[in-house]
Amino acid sequence: MTSTANTTGGQAGDGEALRELTPSGVLRVGIVAAPAPSALFAVVDDENYHGVTIDIGRALAAELGVPLSLVNFPNSGACTDALEQGAIDVSFMPVDEERRRRVAFGPAYYILESTYMVTAASGITSLQEVDRPDVRVVGIANTTTIRAATRSLSHVVPEPVQSIAEGVERMRAETAEAFALSRDAFQTLLPTLPGALVVGGGFQSTGIAIAVGREKPAALSFVTTFLEEAKRSGLVRRALDAAGFPDEPVAPPDA
Repeated sequence: MTSTANTTGGQAGDGEALRELTPSGVLRVGIVAAPAPSALFAVVDDENYHGVTIDIGRALAAELGVPLSLVNFPNSGACTDALEQGAIDVSFMPVDEERRRRVAFGPAYYILESTYMVTAASGITSLQEVDRPDVRVVGIANTTTIRAATRSLSHVVPEPVQSIAEGVERMRAETAEAFALSRDAFQTLLPTLPGALVVGGGFQSTGIAIAVGREKPAALSFVTTFLEEAKRSGLVRRALDAAGFPDEPVAPPDA
């Protein structure tokens, strides 16, 4: 299910990029909301959206001089589907080869590490211990993280869930021992699960990048220039700080 929230931009963007990015006259930005924020996940408070992708999306709409529509999806896989189908105009998502075949990526604003949060009852204390036949692992459906977890595990097949909230509930209900997700997301989720542990090390490192539909060269050029400037100007740094991640680094130029 999706929901929208609108704001209005200021200065006008340039011709062909504006046509490719806003075919409806509105910049439709796909986001993923979760119970707690991360470098990717936004939160919704009384119908107001907050988060890194919200701040970047608002700045992009202002640069283009168009209204902004925030379209909320349960996971980044659903964002990928919507972007490929033209239901949204731009989004932010972790990069992997499967997605590269479906959407066009600009620069990354953050480099994530995928790892596991484990329950206290599991007794797991290391990355290697997750790969046991008796361990039930969950991950978000159709995402880079669950695909990477599946490739890295020999004795376990991760079970897909549709949202962060569902994954957390599986951990609380003790129907899963491990949750595959990005390490930054666990910073805010960990306090909600007493005794849970985030294991050391990880099984994937990739960028969270801005993405547009394929065959839109002017749009891709525009968002590439925009995001590199957002990193240089401090916009991304301020967005991470405001979301509660002052110690997380901004991706380097051209990442």
